[in-house]
Amino acid sequence: SLHDALPISMLEFPLINDISRKIIHIDMDAFFAQVEMRDDPSLKDKPVIIGHDPRKTGGRGVVSTCNYEARKYGVHSAMSSKEAYERCPNAVFISGNYSHYREVGMQIREIFKRYTDLVEPMSIDEAYLDVTLNKLGIKSAVKVAKLIQYDIWQELHLTCSAGVSYNKFIAKLASDFQKPAGLTVVLPEEAQEFLEKLPIEKFHGVGKKSVERLHDMEIYTGADLLKIPEMTLIDRFGRFGFDLFRKARGISNSPVRPNRVRKSIGSERTYGKLLYNEDDIKAELTKNARRVAESAQKTKKVGRIIVIKVRYSDFSTLTKRMTLDKSTQDFDTIERIAHTIFDQLEENSSGVRLLGVTLTGLEDQEGRQLDLDDLES
Repeated sequence: SLHDALPISMLEFPLINDISRKIIHIDMDAFFAQVEMRDDPSLKDKPVIIGHDPRKTGGRGVVSTCNYEARKYGVHSAMSSKEAYERCPNAVFISGNYSHYREVGMQIREIFKRYTDLVEPMSIDEAYLDVTLNKLGIKSAVKVAKLIQYDIWQELHLTCSAGVSYNKFIAKLASDFQKPAGLTVVLPEEAQEFLEKLPIEKFHGVGKKSVERLHDMEIYTGADLLKIPEMTLIDRFGRFGFDLFRKARGISNSPVRPNRVRKSIGSERTYGKLLYNEDDIKAELTKNARRVAESAQKTKKVGRIIVIKVRYSDFSTLTKRMTLDKSTQDFDTIERIAHTIFDQLEENSSGVRLLGVTLTGLEDQEGRQLDLDDLES
């Protein structure tokens, strides 16, 4: 059984809640779109979508991210550009300048480093900071968060949302609580009440399939989750159930890790018989996307960057990537974006000898980033 598969040390792990740390989670608000709006003031108050304009691509394309004005129309990351246009025909579509976003992201990271070296970037636009002992000797983590928000606004004219708490899990939930430009503080004595009111799909690390299974168990909120015995959760979800039991109680002792391992999940195949037909090529991309999704789900990883690799008969090789504003392990999303990226490549009559799909910008369900934010387009 799943219970038997867990190490003895894990099963005997006591419910110890480390509340000694002061953790901030900073999340930029609709980052790519916000950078474009800052650089082009004419975009102010307009719905802005980062993605190829479907009117120029024959309906192809996918939304990387969008601003809050576009979100009012139900537009969201990973939606097809065609559907986004149907929902919001007055939107401004921008293909995206990822090298520029990376440059701005590094400026933001330099601001973080003024306060602490314990910075764990989750992507180019979000990070955890441990400010328990910070460079300025400020005792209040709330004050540090406000200073960081102020610095980013004054120097870069961008807004971010901040969550402050005693662990990474709750700090991340808090940063999403009052977007945009919000600051939410969850003290140890407030954590239980905060989590009990939260819909289960808001728990970081709970994906679409887990939500369905939890709803089947009549678990809709943190309060519902709190009622379920630990062994029931472990039997149903394995290690993830072990984590869920503790998260429902505000327990997540994972430290901020400034040094992370680079890692990605990929699948590629070389073909003895060259592929010429677009349907055949896309069918092979689909097979690779399925392998990647299954591997991500098996290892409980999600990622924000999807890369395809194409090698032609003359051995010339192209790699192209697309970055989403939310992590995924969903097969349909990975497949759709892989196809979209391929559609955006210049036409090449040479046969295809190799195809690959990679999911990177990875994090696990504890929220620990496993890949540096390699966003070059």
